Order: sequence, then C-alpha cells, then structure tokens
Amino acid sequence: MQVVETKSEGLSRAYAMTLPASALEAKMNEKLVAAREDVQMKGFRKGKAPLPLLKKMFGKSLLGEIVQESVDGAIREHFEQTGDRPALQPDVKVTNQDFDEGHDLHLELAYDKLPDIEEPDFSTLQLEKPVAVVEDAAVDEALGKLAEGAQTFEPREEGAALETGDQLTFDFVGKVDGEPFEGGSAEDFQLVIGSGQFIPGFEEQLPGIKVGETKDVTVTFPEDYQAEHLAGKEAVFACTAKTIAAPAEAKIDDELAKQFGSEDLEGLKTQVREQLANEYNVASRALVKRKLLDALDEMVTFDLPPSLLEVEAKQIAHQLWHEENPEVQGHDHAEIDPTEEHKTLAARRVRLGLLLAETGTKHEIQVSEQEIMQRIVRQAQQMNVPPQAFFEYVKQNEGAMQQIRAPLFEDKVVDYILELAQVTEVSVSKDELQSRLEAMDAEDEAATA
Repeated sequence: MQVVETKSEGLSRAYAMTLPASALEAKMNEKLVAAREDVQMKGFRKGKAPLPLLKKMFGKSLLGEIVQESVDGAIREHFEQTGDRPALQPDVKVTNQDFDEGHDLHLELAYDKLPDIEEPDFSTLQLEKPVAVVEDAAVDEALGKLAEGAQTFEPREEGAALETGDQLTFDFVGKVDGEPFEGGSAEDFQLVIGSGQFIPGFEEQLPGIKVGETKDVTVTFPEDYQAEHLAGKEAVFACTAKTIAAPAEAKIDDELAKQFGSEDLEGLKTQVREQLANEYNVASRALVKRKLLDALDEMVTFDLPPSLLEVEAKQIAHQLWHEENPEVQGHDHAEIDPTEEHKTLAARRVRLGLLLAETGTKHEIQVSEQEIMQRIVRQAQQMNVPPQAFFEYVKQNEGAMQQIRAPLFEDKVVDYILELAQVTEVSVSKDELQSRLEAMDAEDEAATA
C-alpha cells in the first residue's frame, strides 16, 4: 500500500492511499480457494473446480466484499503505524470512481486526530467545598411543607359562603357564543380556590357562592391557549356548587408520618433529616465539581479537533433552540447556526471532556455493570416505566447506553481528581448553600443565553 500525506494542519490530517491491484487480486484468490472446497460444479469433483471458472462465476459478487475488507484493513494499519486516534469517524472516499477488477484502488482518508494531553498535577489544585449541617429548624420547615402538601378539608357549616382556600365540589357547563364546547363541562369537579388550576379570572369569581347556588363565570381564553379554536374567545361557565369544605389545620403528628410510610413522627423526622442531608451533599458536590472544572479549564491548554468543536457547537445550539421552542417536537426545521457563545461553550466542553477521558483511560477508571444497572433502575423509576423493559431498550441502543455510561464515568474521574486535590470544607448555612447553587445555575443560563 502506498500512502502520501496531503494535509497536516494542526490536528487535521489527510492522506492519499493506493491499494495495488495485485493485493486485491491476491485476496480474491484467497477467497476463491477457500470457497472452492464447498463448491460442486458439473464436470468436476467437489472442491476441484478451476479458479478461473470460479472467478468468472463469483468474482463480481466478491469484489465489493474484498474492497471493503481491504479498505478497513488499510485504515486500521494506518492508525496502528501512526498512533493517531481519530476524534470522529474518519472520512473515507474512493477517488477513482471507475474502479473495477484489475485496477488499483485509490482512496482519500481525512480526519482530525485527538491531541496529546499532558496530565496536570492535580495535587496543586486548591478547592473549597461548602457543606451544610441539617439543623432542627430545617427539619421542622420540611415537616411543615409535608403537612401542607397532605392538606385535608372539612365541610363548612350549612349555608356558609365559599372563601379563597376552600375546596369546592361543583358542576359546570361552559359555552362559547351560546354553544357548549368539547371539554368545557364536568360534574363533581373538585377545585381549591386560589390554586390557579383554571384559566386566569375563573376562580376569582367563585367566592361567595353557596351550596345549591348557580353562578355564571365569564372569562376570556388567553390568545396563546393550547386549543386554537378557543384562543382569545370569551366563554361563560354556569357553575353549580355541590359541597364546600374548609382547609383543616395541618397537624404534624404520627398520622402524618403514616401517610409518608413511617411508623411514627420520630421515624418521619429521621427520614426527612436523611433526605435533607442527601440534598445538601448533592448540592455541595455540584458546587465543588464546578469549581474543579473551572480550575481545570484554566489549568490546561491543548489544541482541539475542529470537527469535534463543530459537532459540539451545533448540538448545543440545537438543544437550546428546542428549549426556547418547546412546541417544535421534531427536527424538520431549518439548520440552527451556532453563535460565538455556543462555540465558546463547546470549546470548554470538548477541552474538559478530552482531559477527563484521557485521565480516566490512563488510570484505568471503569464503570461497572452493577453501577450501570443501578442508574438504569433509577431512571426507569423516574420515567415510571418497568426497569426490565428500559434495560432491554438501553442494551440494544448504543446511544442510550452511552448516555447512561458517560456521566457515571465522568463522576468517577472527577472523584479521582478530587481525592488528589487539596479540598477544604467550609461550613455554610442551608440558605447560603442554596444561594450558591442558584447562582451557579444562573451563570449556566447566562452562558447559553
């Protein structure tokens, strides 16, 4: 095989390759000899058919297979000899389109190679990790919210008028231009007045109604209402009150604990304390991880593969565009051009991704099958799908498996680096911890705006 370098700019490489006809012919003969053993041809004993005759019969059908194997072998040999690692799938083209049996095969190979990355001295990193202790006041606050969420209602006295905060059970019939419309009627509907469950202006007109009374509520659907045939139109709802119940006093007791799976209030307090501690730990780790990535981004410099940058910038631009246009579900829209902000963010992600990947590979950091299964089970629970069905989907979908494995691998590499770095824990209140987390999120949003 003849190889001539045609491009060497930064990390970009291109080569012209020539696979001689003689090598292709030799591979053809090898395959024909191997196949002859099983061929029974009229006039010849099994396995004794002449090669020229076999070639005439099967040569054309074997040629494509031989070319593909030869190209794959040539590319594999090239990377073994050069030591280059392509950042993305190499671009391979046959340049002599009139190629046929007996011709040399001319190829063009182009790719961006991964850079050589010198691992920094992680022990020189100095980081602060904010940590918060779960205080009794935080547990009491959380219990109060649980009690509010488990709100119960007690019937009001006979003849009482509906007040904001009450639970109303009522029938209603909605009409537009005097005609009922689909989805505009219901019976025995329960509504907590002031919850904002209905369109603006609806709930505000109901206080004062009594059981057995009917009241017309007139509202105008928003211009951007999801049902286009109702958007911007005025509707009148005839509402008939059937029961009125006032919110009962929220009690933090053993009965509340049982609603949340605990035997008694002390058990619920322990459960809440553990949950808060876990939330604080997750927040603390997110903050120290951000500090670590910021420090690494400033600490290392190396060339970045242009093709990898382009792909990452386009993915960022595409993802953010869909977040800003949630009504567009598919991808049959105009191409989204990355902005300079997208390209800057892409450069950071590619740089840190390559550094973490190189560090993980060098130190043989692995993600176990058990860790993958645990993550799959958690995601299945969050998605409310059977874990086994989700596992089968992930197992058969390489992209889905990568989405599971990649963040696990990154977290393990981050943990490895944090063990080497000088990390100082700094005590903060839960409010300060939350404030720092919100500031980090706001910074992320600003970076992608």
